[in-house]
Amino acid sequence: MKNNKIYLLFVIFVIANSSIKAQSLLDKLDKEYPVETTYEIATFKMTRIGLGHSIETRKKGALEISLYNRYWNIPNFGGERFLADKVSTRYGLEYAFTDNFTMGFGYTNFDKISEGYLKYRLIKQQKGSKKTPISVTLLQTISNRKITDTNLYGKETKTNNYAFTSQVLIARKFNPNLSLQIAPTFIHKNNNTNSNDPNNQFAIGFGGRHKISGHASVVSEYYYVSNPLKSVETFNTFMVGVNWELSHLLLQFHITNARNFAEDTFITQTKHNFNFKDPNLNFGFNATFILHTKKKKLK
Repeated sequence: MKNNKIYLLFVIFVIANSSIKAQSLLDKLDKEYPVETTYEIATFKMTRIGLGHSIETRKKGALEISLYNRYWNIPNFGGERFLADKVSTRYGLEYAFTDNFTMGFGYTNFDKISEGYLKYRLIKQQKGSKKTPISVTLLQTISNRKITDTNLYGKETKTNNYAFTSQVLIARKFNPNLSLQIAPTFIHKNNNTNSNDPNNQFAIGFGGRHKISGHASVVSEYYYVSNPLKSVETFNTFMVGVNWELSHLLLQFHITNARNFAEDTFITQTKHNFNFKDPNLNFGFNATFILHTKKKKLK
């Protein structure tokens, strides 16, 4: 009986010692071969889905030079125009100060709106041993529209209408082909032309991308406004299109009922429904060139 107890204690000691050694070996291996954090990349590939921003930010030192165009027709238009009666163009620049923080500026010639924005990548989707299911990016924009009024005496007065748009962009890449995004949005305007219109508006955006080839994808966006303007009838914005990647040149083709480019305008001030009747349907063509100003360091 005594021998059995001694034998049992010996077995327990051997097992415990082996477990300690095995754990020590695993700790050494973890130190020598640490688990690297792997982030999902190219959720949307472009910094804009089509109309609105995506969660994407560029690498440090990247400069985006963009030219956005919107074309539409006018019923019973008396003049002669090639392809479209009206064209609106936005000129834009965006620079990445870090991998997660960018700043951008833009100007639209049609509605004379100047705008700027700050964009910060807060959370990145991770895969592997450490998983983070979503990516989150914060966006803050400010736009300014100068309006000139002429009174009865012929004197001109200029007023600056500022608007601020805050968005939380939340996206997930479900597989190599499919990515979806949701964007809760708050818009504040400092000076509405009609006192019945709300100064604060709430909206939510939905966006998606489905990759159809190595360099092309189908994209779509929809924005729902919970408290629309009261002085004029507006419609929720919808867009469907194709994004095409050509190395450092990114091309976007889409159709939409929105004409404006600044977030506060195309989300809350779209005055035409999405259908194929003139002048409701607008054709959009965006071209973005990416210039890398920082050289990669060789390891």
